[in-house]
Amino acid sequence: MRRAKLETFIGLTRQRSVQILVLLGFSYMILMTFEVPFLFKVIPEDDDDASSFSFQNDAFSWRPQRLDSEEELEEKEAPIRPLKQTLRASLLSPSSSSENSLPLKRQMREYKTISGLNFDWRALNSTTKDGFSGLHRTAMIAFQVGEKLWDDIQSGRVQTAVEKASENRTESCPNSISLSGAEFSGKGKVMVLPCGLTLGSHITVVGKPRVAHAEYDPKISLLKDGDQSVMVSQFMMDLIGLKTVDGEDPPRILHFNPRLKGDWSGKPVIEQNTCFRQQWGTALRCEGWKSRLDEETVDDLVKCEKWIRDDDNRSGESKATWWLSRLIGRTKKVTVDWPYPFAEDKLFVLTLSAGLEGYHVNVDGRHVTSFPYRTGFALEDATGLTMNGDIDVHFVFAASLPSSHPSFAPQKQLEMSSRWQAPPLSEGPVELFIGVLSAGNHFAERMAVRKSWMQNKLIKSSNVVARFFVALHARKEVNVDLKKEAEFFGDIVIVPYADTYDLVVVKTVAICEYGVRTVSAKNIMKCDDDTFVRVDAVLKEARKAADGSRSLYVGNINYYHKPLRNGKWAVTYEEWPEEDYPPYANGPGYILSSDIAHYIVSEFEKHNLRMFKMEDVSVGMWVEKFNASRHVEYIHSLKFCQFGCIEDYYTAHYQSPKQMICLWNKLHNLGRPLCCNMR
Repeated sequence: MRRAKLETFIGLTRQRSVQILVLLGFSYMILMTFEVPFLFKVIPEDDDDASSFSFQNDAFSWRPQRLDSEEELEEKEAPIRPLKQTLRASLLSPSSSSENSLPLKRQMREYKTISGLNFDWRALNSTTKDGFSGLHRTAMIAFQVGEKLWDDIQSGRVQTAVEKASENRTESCPNSISLSGAEFSGKGKVMVLPCGLTLGSHITVVGKPRVAHAEYDPKISLLKDGDQSVMVSQFMMDLIGLKTVDGEDPPRILHFNPRLKGDWSGKPVIEQNTCFRQQWGTALRCEGWKSRLDEETVDDLVKCEKWIRDDDNRSGESKATWWLSRLIGRTKKVTVDWPYPFAEDKLFVLTLSAGLEGYHVNVDGRHVTSFPYRTGFALEDATGLTMNGDIDVHFVFAASLPSSHPSFAPQKQLEMSSRWQAPPLSEGPVELFIGVLSAGNHFAERMAVRKSWMQNKLIKSSNVVARFFVALHARKEVNVDLKKEAEFFGDIVIVPYADTYDLVVVKTVAICEYGVRTVSAKNIMKCDDDTFVRVDAVLKEARKAADGSRSLYVGNINYYHKPLRNGKWAVTYEEWPEEDYPPYANGPGYILSSDIAHYIVSEFEKHNLRMFKMEDVSVGMWVEKFNASRHVEYIHSLKFCQFGCIEDYYTAHYQSPKQMICLWNKLHNLGRPLCCNMR
């Protein structure tokens, strides 16, 4: 009986299970009947319509990502960065069209070569009478010229002309070059060394120092009380990098400066040094004393030889030592004392040779001084020799020169490897965006940055994003190569105006625009392409200063600085009428919080932003104005180094491409921020 009841119960259970399964299947069919059309309505089939699909839906739906071609990217326009309209407050109002009323969110799947910064120069009032109207007019002209330059590049006309010119261009490198004194003067006192120097190269100069003359504003001495002038006789021999940069003062690979009269010490001396972007290194002064025995040598030669000084009382040997030598009968080594190697109105023969460890200078067949090579100043970069000062040059001869050309073409400076390409942008906002100011022809500088601090793990993982900001160059062939470089590496943003020093400030505004709109960064950092950045340390400093609500301005901040009214960097009262600059961080490296950057961009695009030719002072002025409405935390640190490199630096400035690599190797391999050259 029990067995029959059990079988009946099991049968009923199976029947109910089948009924439940049938009911679930029927419900699924009904659900799919309504859901499928809904999905097709929500996700358009056309790619163009899909571009308007909101980011919120993207967050909940998965779709395969594909890399768009360059042509497709150029046809699409990012709704958050309009290129043909100036951003106005009215465009962001609810009454505007749906396209313009979109919130300012970043489009991470697009990479634009051209900056999204809007500068409507046609709407700018050029009749403004304030002191900044001159800079505005310069900007108007620069953007007009930039439009034409960019249109020529996009059309391909410039590229075709450049390719034809390069096919017809040949350059040979002679093994030796000789110039008479008249020929040397006729060439502007410059001997061009087309392939630079190599190991064993030597240059011989025959010349005669001029008789000392009165100088009323001496650069190497100070006038004593009551004196109106000082007698000076000096000349300078420089190895310069003619092809290293374009439009800038060339670096001085070697600066050799004999000072016969007029030095601050009152004695004849020889001073040697290097100079990169107008920043001098630590001078090596030979003052008549022979280098110490424990001092490093250069190819087994001392850095400074001894010569007879006016105050030379043979103090190197004390009286006690002299008497001891007499008593024990020690054989005295015969020494020959030479006079200072140069004399007024007396002919000399100087030979400069390139050794394994440095340069060696011989005068009239006698070794005088040796100067060790410095990191960042290579032999092949020394493509010119100049002689200036109080000297008459009779003959110059260079021999054992390299016959092969270490090409200075941009494609040779750039290493077109995917290893150095920028990583894709992350989906979320980033903590720090680093904008690097660069010039169009600084191919070597950008390559050095890519191979050094841009290899930091924070940048490779896209937690920190870095981009170069470059304006268009006056030489069309440079712009062609720049566009190719930008398309390959994906780390260049071109600001479409004709580059000029006075408008560097526009690139800074473009950095702010990219930082707040494209990468939605919490903090924005600006630096130069000769600045080495310790990314970890800078990010740590920004994190330490920020609590999520404060407005930040971090850097090496100057207080109560006054504008220079005379000299090369003079500022007129029309350009800057105030007596003091506002507090500002030095330009080689500083950090702004995103709210300040957003304010700068907004004011610029509404033509309310006052611009000044000194970029760092301009930023200080804008921050000061922002500070009037919302408190800004000014954070000063000397580790954002303005000149050269210091111990435990955050940034190191005026670093040549080779020094950038050196700094990275020390930081990456040794784990410590060690300088390559103290400047």
